[in-house]
Amino acid sequence: MIKRTLCFNNPAMLSLNNGQLVVKLLDPSAYNAKMGIKHEPTTTIPIEDIGILLLDHPQITLTHGVMNAMLENNVAIITCNNRHLPTGLTLPLDGNTLQSERFRDQINASLPLKKQLWQQTVAQKIRNQAAVLKQMCNTEVGNMLAWSQKVKSGDADNLEGRAAAYYWSCMFPNLPGWTRGQEGDWPNALFNYGYAILRAMVARALVSSGLLPTLGIHHHNRYNAYCLADDIMEPYRPYVDQLVLQMLPRYPNAQEISKEMKADLLQLPVADVVIGGQRSPMMVAISQTTASLYKCFSGEMRKIAYPEIDML
Repeated sequence: MIKRTLCFNNPAMLSLNNGQLVVKLLDPSAYNAKMGIKHEPTTTIPIEDIGILLLDHPQITLTHGVMNAMLENNVAIITCNNRHLPTGLTLPLDGNTLQSERFRDQINASLPLKKQLWQQTVAQKIRNQAAVLKQMCNTEVGNMLAWSQKVKSGDADNLEGRAAAYYWSCMFPNLPGWTRGQEGDWPNALFNYGYAILRAMVARALVSSGLLPTLGIHHHNRYNAYCLADDIMEPYRPYVDQLVLQMLPRYPNAQEISKEMKADLLQLPVADVVIGGQRSPMMVAISQTTASLYKCFSGEMRKIAYPEIDML
């Protein structure tokens, strides 16, 4: 089942009644109907239908009952700062009945296995980046495809970094000196926002698969609670890039994220993704990826099921 993504960027009161999220909009006239609920002062939504809840206004109030119900139903709750950029992510402590067993398999995974999984991750990320460059920028990508085939265990030669340097340098040839970064010039903010939504989806799916989002196969940072999510989202990042490139012509004079842009980016969970020749919404595909990751940890599989962007 595809879960709904709800975004609130106007004053609202969220409460719980009979397993339903009760939404009272304090300023209904300012509400954008594209954000996921009806244009009414008060409405109800089944908690079990929600996958991601994004809170993007300082005057949003949630009851404790709402928080508990959300976490019991494995809803990823994202909070934004005063610049309207996602800064926090709340997930349940447990999301799978076999969680302790799966934790053990994940913790006991050998270093060679983790290096092989990272090799697969980097190779598919580079292939997907090449497809985006080819489709959206009509750029030569033979070098990237060659790099994707040469990735070694653990990406010892850092081909991910080499491919990223070429990828971003070709992305905006009409913006001299543009670089990709958290604090960089426009349209970096769009990439940041999209990646935050993607990260929440991946972290949510990892918890649902009974895995610890903190213990990565490559990323290791004592201050990062979502190292594994940052690993597994890598081959999905090009989907965000593709969406941003498709959006930009519709907003030619923009220099900051608008509500309409957020609505476009919040379509990521239902974006078409192909895994193993089968097309499905991204939220479903990510769950397939995290389920296959656990099977790699348990020894049932040797390859993660990652998405593939068509090379048109």
